Amino acid sequence: MTTALDFEGFPAEAFTFLRNLGDNNTREWFEEHKDTYQTTIVEPSKAFILALGDRLKTLSPNVRYDTATNGSGSMFRIYRDVRFSKDKTPYKTQLGMVFWIGPGKKTEHPGYYFQISPEGGFTGGGSYFMPKEMLAAYQQAVDADATGEPLAEAVAQIRAQAGFTVTGEQYKRVPRGYNKDHPRAELLRHKGLHANAPNIAAADLHGPAATDRVFETLKIVAPLVNWFAELDEKVLRT
Repeated sequence: MTTALDFEGFPAEAFTFLRNLGDNNTREWFEEHKDTYQTTIVEPSKAFILALGDRLKTLSPNVRYDTATNGSGSMFRIYRDVRFSKDKTPYKTQLGMVFWIGPGKKTEHPGYYFQISPEGGFTGGGSYFMPKEMLAAYQQAVDADATGEPLAEAVAQIRAQAGFTVTGEQYKRVPRGYNKDHPRAELLRHKGLHANAPNIAAADLHGPAATDRVFETLKIVAPLVNWFAELDEKVLRT
């Protein structure tokens, strides 16, 4: 049984595997190297999910995480759904993990995100996609000074950190019913809002200290995640 103490970092072989997968993105090659995928990526990722999840509870007590590998847990599947992708290669060359806050479908709730790719690690957090009810509540919260100003402050503080961005899909205009000259017009236009941190080099993820490295990055985006988590909880109560 995998535990948080089992995490010893992502081995160099994990990043080599992902690079090689990019050069040999076929079912035949993947099946021949599936054991390498399991031992260098899946098993370390399961231990990492437990190790980081425990730490994230100090930032967001209600954060959820799960080591299931069938797509229902924190780990996204490496198999690409080519029905909805312009890229028709069968496998992704990165492995994403999410730590979400809220019951039900993980992709419809705010949370923290991490992925490994051939180049290293990527971290972020926020609300990547807002269902209809959440989007309406978000717009109302942005409009109201009591809730909109703390969001604007959280976004500004994250953007002030070197290499950090806050972005997300937007409408072309301020939604109907809101003043186009609203002081938070840019935030009102968002359909999703999330922070992205500078990439972490693969060499910084090889040892157990990788958990600390990722956690310190996610501490910076936590105010944005928690703002959305509070809003999400209000929506669920209505």
